[in-house]
Formats: sequence, structure tokens, C-alpha cells
Amino acid sequence: MAFPVSAAAAPAAPVRPVSAGHFVRLKLRVMGNNFRGQGWRIALFIGGALVGLWFAVSGFFLFAAPGMTGNGRYAVLVAAAGGGLLVLGWLLLPLVFFGVDETLDPARFALLPLTRRTLVTGLFAAALVSVPVLAVLVASFGLALTSWALGGWSAGLVAIVGVLGGLLLCVAASRAVTSAFASMLRSRRVRDLAAVLLAVTAALLGPLQVFGLAALREADWSRLTGVATVVAWTPFGAPWTAGIDVAQGRVWAAPVKLLITAAAIGALLVWWSRSLESAMVGAVSAGKAPTRRGATGGAVGQLFPRLAGWARRDRFGALVAREARYWWRDARRRANLITIAVVGIFVPVVINVTGGDFAATDGAGLTAGVADSSPVVVTISMLFVGVLASVTLANQFGFDGSAYAANVVAGVPGRVELRARMTAFSLYVLPMLAVVAVVLSVVLGRPSWIGLTTGSLAATYGAGLAVNSFVSVLGAYSLPETSNPFAMNSGAGVAKGLLTILAMVTSAVAAVPMVVAAALLGDAWLWLALPVGIGYGLGAALLGAYLAGDVLDRRQPELLATVTPRR
Repeated sequence: MAFPVSAAAAPAAPVRPVSAGHFVRLKLRVMGNNFRGQGWRIALFIGGALVGLWFAVSGFFLFAAPGMTGNGRYAVLVAAAGGGLLVLGWLLLPLVFFGVDETLDPARFALLPLTRRTLVTGLFAAALVSVPVLAVLVASFGLALTSWALGGWSAGLVAIVGVLGGLLLCVAASRAVTSAFASMLRSRRVRDLAAVLLAVTAALLGPLQVFGLAALREADWSRLTGVATVVAWTPFGAPWTAGIDVAQGRVWAAPVKLLITAAAIGALLVWWSRSLESAMVGAVSAGKAPTRRGATGGAVGQLFPRLAGWARRDRFGALVAREARYWWRDARRRANLITIAVVGIFVPVVINVTGGDFAATDGAGLTAGVADSSPVVVTISMLFVGVLASVTLANQFGFDGSAYAANVVAGVPGRVELRARMTAFSLYVLPMLAVVAVVLSVVLGRPSWIGLTTGSLAATYGAGLAVNSFVSVLGAYSLPETSNPFAMNSGAGVAKGLLTILAMVTSAVAAVPMVVAAALLGDAWLWLALPVGIGYGLGAALLGAYLAGDVLDRRQPELLATVTPRR
């Protein structure tokens, strides 16, 4: 006779060890939850995927060009230079522009009994599930086509192995560097230094592009091929050139380069694992805040920073004081301010002084040919700076996250909210724009153009504030709750890029009347630009706050739900 086995006596089901597949499935589940009921987010993701596909196809044909033309002379140059730029881009671009996908925040695994190897392996596998990784994979397969066309199937097979290794190297480098920066950024001084360095890096992209294009016109391609050969023996170029070496008869070089790639990936993963372990502990306390001497107005007065000490002690003033304090103390916001300051000076000087043109000397190198700048060119360059300054507010509610619930509960009117945020942000930005206007006029040797530059900046900046008020209300997205200032939720990098482009284009269109006036009014515009520009910018900002405020009043609950990170 068989007796039933009780539940208590039944053998426990074996517990399966955690694998990388669990992390991948968890990321896909979180991504699906983030997209659920968010049609605009799905549309942005699809749009970003299409943009990534366009870049992927373009890169594929660029890498495949030596094989498709049957000319292997510059195959090493294309592979080493293109692959090296890919690795460098994965190192820098996430820090400067789009951030790092933190759908699976490492800090949320701190209390789970996971080994460091399991955590690193799982997060690394999850990081491979993204649109940028797929785009790079498609583009770099052009190297496999080149290797196969030049050296047959064996060279193509080695190239595929190298491409996969290069892709793993890109992701490992990106995660290791950003994790290390996030750990160091717990220190206030290091955060400030890192923000300055990253802002300078972003500012130098434009000038380096100008000098790079000029250098390419006078480049000695034989020397560049020699440089590419050297780069090909570094982790930047080794994985991408292994197949080319087999195609050109250097079979012995392929395994050595693949070994270099594997060693670099291993070293990066070890570095990442150590910095990741410390990042899971949490932020370090900065200690007791110093008491401000000489503060007046009691406890309420001490809540107002010196920069906002003039503000009224009411709801508007309190919002201005809070935003002014956050813009300086929040690492993500402060990095944006520094970027505005650095880029705002470099780009106008490059546009107006060089005019984007260079001339070759008599063999002594390249010298910049100073272009004769005009009011129209100056106005266009100022338009870029004003647009760049205002686009920082395109996701201003995303910085608040769930803390925005306090404003919703308090019933803050949308118009008051937007005017206060504009005012606090302008306390930092307007002095920077004034410095940019003066510096550019002095560099050009046209002090009488200070009114032109200042008016153009004021008009563009005010128009940008109006446009970004609507963008921040209608197109907000959440930021991850993490100490990593470079972290982005899954899909948020695509959303940020597309919303930034949309906001910049719309702001530039709104400021076009200033360019038209500079072209039609001639010298009279040098005197009219300042008052007209200030009036235009102020009026546009107030009108934008008035109209967008009504939209904000109707969308406060939806906006709070959008900017609140989902766990």
C-alpha cells in the first residue's frame, strides 16, 4: 500500500545557480515594463533603432570598401583607424553625451548572495543586449567582408572572431571606465574635476574635427599607414586587423592580436569588478554641512543660497532657491553647466576665427586662415550657443525624479513652477553667456559687436527656454536612482538623443528672425540687436512659461509617473 508523501517530507527542488541568462532575461523584463503603456517611449526607441541602423549600414560599407574595390592597400588603415575610433567612442561618448544604460543597477544586487564573478558576468551579458551593440556588430562585419574578399574564407572567419572580440572589448571598456568614474565621483572635489575634464573633452570635439579635416587634406597616406600598423598592435586596433593580417599573409600575427584582445578584455573586467564592488556599497557621506555665517532671516533665510538671496520669501522664491542649490550641488546638473561654459567659448571662436577653413604653408605645417567674420556668421554662432545652453532644461523634471511629488502635492501652479526653474537656471547661465559674448567680440577685434553678440544670445536663449519648457513637460523621461552620474535607464539614451535634437532644431528655428534681421538691417542692427534681442528672449521665455504652465497643470500626475524610476 502506498502512503501519500506530505509536503514537508517531499524533497526540495534543486536550486539552479544564477547564470548570465538570468540577468539577460531580467533586463528584457525590465525593458518591457518600462515600455508598457508608454507609446511615446516605444516610438522613440524605434526611431533610435532606425538611426542606429542607418549608422550601422554606413559603417558596414565604410569597413567593406577595401574589399569591395579589391584594393587592400589601405585595408589595415581602415580597420585600425575605424576600430580604434569605435573603442575610443565607447570610452568617451557614454560619459559625455548619452550616459550608461543602468536598467540593472548594480546597487540593487548588493544584499543578494551573489559572487563577484556571477555579478560581473551577468551584468556584462546584459550590457550586450542593446541597440548600440547591435549597430556596432553590423558595422564591423564589413571588416569580415573585406578579409574574405582579400584572403578567402579563412581570413573571413578570423575576422569574425576578431570583430566579436572587439565588440566585447568596447562594452567592457565602457563599463569599466564609467564604473570607475562613478566610484571616484563620491568625492566632491573629484566630481568637480571629472566634470571639468569631461566638459573640456566635449568642447574639444568640434575643434578636433576641424583640425582633423584640415590635416586629412594634406595627409601623407604612407605615414598614416605606418601609424595604423602601430595602432594595430594595441588593444585599440588588434581585434579589428586580425583578419586583414591573415588575408595579407601574416598568419602568425592573427593569434597574437587575438591574445592581446583577450588579455585587454580580461584586465578591463577585473578592473570593473573591483570598482563595481565598491560602487555597490553606496555614496559616502560628505559630513556635516558647514553653517553659513552671517545668514539672516533665521532658519528660512539659511535655506536661500547667496545667489538667490534676493528672492521673495514665498512659493516662487522657495522654488528658485531650491533649484539654484540643486544646480550647483547635483553632479549631473553641474556637469551640464560646465559644458555650457567651455563649449560656449570654443565653438564660436572656431567658427568665427577659422571659418572652418585652413590653408597649407610652404611645408612648415598648417596655419589657420582667419576668416572675415560678419554679423550673420556671428549671429549663427551665437544661435548655437544659446540653443546649447537652453537644451539642458529639456528633461529638467527628470532630475527631480520621485521628489517632484512634493510639488504635485503642494499644488504648485505650472506657470510659477516653470518661471522659477527658468530663473534659477538663468542665475548661472546668463553670466556665462555674457562672458561668451564679450570674449568673442574681443577675439574678433570688434568691441562694438558686444551688443550684437549679447542680443543674439539673449534672443536664442529665451526662445530655447520657451521650447524646452514644452519638451520637458511632454517628453520627460526618468533617470536611474544611482550614485553614478553617467547612468541612464534602458532606452533613455535614445530618448535623450532624439529629444535633444528636436529641442535644438525647434529652438534654432524660433531664433531665425535674429539671423534674418542681421542679414537685412546691416550696421543698424549692431545697435538694435541688444534691446531687440533682450526683449525677444524675455518675451519668448515668459510666453513659453505661460503656455507650457497650462499644459503642466493638466499633466502633473502623468509627468510624476513618467519621471519616477520604475524598480
